[in-house]
Amino acid sequence: MSKSKKLERALESFLFASRWVMAPFYLGLVLALIVLMIVFVHDIFNELPLIFTLDETGVILWVLTLIDLSLAANLLVMVIFAGYENFVSKLETEGHPDRPEWMGKIDFSAMKLKLVASIVAISAIHLLKAFMAIDDYTQEHIILLIAIHLTFVVSGVLLAFMDYLAEKAGESQH
Repeated sequence: MSKSKKLERALESFLFASRWVMAPFYLGLVLALIVLMIVFVHDIFNELPLIFTLDETGVILWVLTLIDLSLAANLLVMVIFAGYENFVSKLETEGHPDRPEWMGKIDFSAMKLKLVASIVAISAIHLLKAFMAIDDYTQEHIILLIAIHLTFVVSGVLLAFMDYLAEKAGESQH
């Protein structure tokens, strides 16, 4: 084997191994997941003693907050698993009874769409919370929340449309 071929293989091996630089990012996301769980539990223990003093709106706002945290946690789990499997290494969980069906099937494009869909859902929950406590917000604040939410929705639709076009272009080349 020539010297340049050996150098090329060594460089390629190094580049391939560099994917492990991403592993600490996923560990950091696991820490973020733990922080979300702590906030979730904190919210439950802070509100539970007040449950009988809350009116219907207060209960709904509390539940929406818990749903919001849950959606963010679900999003983190999806990004951790799919990102790790797509960019670092396959998780050896074949045959495990608790292995989610979507694991190993989410590519980068699908992950982007799920990320945007989760952001839109979280934004919608924040907007709903604002509407539930509309007296606490100025008109400008409500308009800003609606504009931000619509920006997320339009971005998601455009991203999905671009993926659709890319998929169609890929099909026409085969």
